Amino acid sequence: MPLPGFVSARIVGHGSQLTRQPPAVLQCPRCMQCDAKFDFITRKHHCRRCGKCFCDKCCSKKVALPRMCFVDPVRQCAECGLVSQKEMEFYDKQLKVLMAGGTFLVTLGTSEKSETMVCRLSNNHRYLFLDGESHFEVELSRITSMQVLTEGFTPGEKDIHTYTSLLESQYISEGANSRASGMLLHYKSVGSQDLQQMRMEAADDKKIASTWLAAMHKAAKLLYESRDQ
Repeated sequence: MPLPGFVSARIVGHGSQLTRQPPAVLQCPRCMQCDAKFDFITRKHHCRRCGKCFCDKCCSKKVALPRMCFVDPVRQCAECGLVSQKEMEFYDKQLKVLMAGGTFLVTLGTSEKSETMVCRLSNNHRYLFLDGESHFEVELSRITSMQVLTEGFTPGEKDIHTYTSLLESQYISEGANSRASGMLLHYKSVGSQDLQQMRMEAADDKKIASTWLAAMHKAAKLLYESRDQ
C-alpha cells in the first residue's frame, strides 16, 4: 500500500543501490509518539521514512529524503527527520566526490602487477568504474566486503569500526585515527559465485584519494542498510 502523498512528493526511481524502498504503512488509532487519539480534529499522518502514524504536532517537519527517491521535502517524524538531515550531507557532498573519482594503483587478485586507474561511481550509482589502460567494472550489489586501509600506523581494536555484513558475514572496517590510503574489496563477478579481490592504493593526489575513500566508506554503510531493510 503506497503512502498518502507519494504522487505529490514526486518519487524518482533510478535503480540506485544506495536507495531504500518506502516502508509499509502502519494503521493505528492513536499517535505513536504522544498517544493522542485520531478523530476529525486530530488527523492521522504517516512518516514517509518509517511508515508509522503520528498526529500533526509529532510529524510536522518536512525534510528532503533522496534516500527513498523523493525529489521534494516530505513529512517525517522528529527521529527520522534527524537521520534524513544527516544523510543529506552524503547526497550533497560525498556523492559528488564519488562520481568525480580518485586515482589509485589497482591490483586484482593475487597478481603482483598494478595499474594506475581512475575509480569513480557510475551516474546510476550501480557500478564502480575503473579506467586506465584498461577498463574494469565492479557492481556494487556484488561487493561482499570492504576494508578501508590506513597509513601512519596499524590501528588497534579500539580504532576499528566494524559493521555487519554486506552479503555474508564479512565486514567493512575503517581506521579511525589515521588517513585512509587504500581499500580492499571482495566481490563476486557477474555469473560467478567465486570471491574476487581488488586492492586499491592512493596514487598521485593522496588527499583527493583519501577524500574519495572516506566517501566510499559512507556509501558502503548506506549500501548495507538498504540490503538489511
